[in-house]
Amino acid sequence: MVGRLAGVKVKGAPVSPRRAAVLLASEGRAFTAETIGRAADLARAGDGSVLVLSIARVHGVSFGLPNPGLMPTKAEWDAQRDIVNHAVTKLRRRGLRAEGQVLGTRKPSQRICALADELGAGVIVMGADPSRGWLIGGMIWSQEPHAVARRAKVPVHLAIDDT
Repeated sequence: MVGRLAGVKVKGAPVSPRRAAVLLASEGRAFTAETIGRAADLARAGDGSVLVLSIARVHGVSFGLPNPGLMPTKAEWDAQRDIVNHAVTKLRRRGLRAEGQVLGTRKPSQRICALADELGAGVIVMGADPSRGWLIGGMIWSQEPHAVARRAKVPVHLAIDDT
């Protein structure tokens, strides 16, 4: 089955809850215990539903056209699915309704914010590196959570990883 989610074509079963209280998102990093715990606490305050999202990085385009060599490899897709499945399992063990999805994109902050709007999420939770400032941060993939915080229409909780 093929559908659309946040403007991206997705394969597989569509995400069942078209509404989620919390969007637990990642630009590709693994979810820490702190981010999962924060999402669980916020979901309990809402309706108890969480959508877990991870981004598989599309590395760009070639001459303005999509190029298969720049798309995520099967191993990269599988790694992101494992990250999502691990978080979904932990959230379900806490008694929450959790679903997961992996999207491929070059613009994670736009996709995460679009998905939050589409699902009616009340809050976004992400792990993040310390902020590097807007000039440098705009060029580093790991700074995408800060771009989400600037762009999102809903509150964004960033769990800063100082390691």
